[in-house]
Amino acid sequence: MMRIKFMLKQFLKEPFWFKLLIITSLVGSILFSSSYFSGNEYFQSLSKLSAAIFFTAYGLKFRYNRIVFSIFTVVAALCIYLSITAFF
Repeated sequence: MMRIKFMLKQFLKEPFWFKLLIITSLVGSILFSSSYFSGNEYFQSLSKLSAAIFFTAYGLKFRYNRIVFSIFTVVAALCIYLSITAFF
């Protein structure tokens, strides 16, 4: 519970543009991956690109911690790869 409070406190200290980017990308990822958009590959690809933006933003935020930065970079690259391969 303490870790969740710490993460929330850190999030509230961020600039407005970062909060807007994170919330928009998270909502976009959840929205476009819903069953309502499941029949269209473009929306599924947008969902994965949204997740990649989310992971990239947090990866750049934690760039001084090499392990966390590496994990977020790999996950963002995987999301971009899956987004691109959805069309082929």
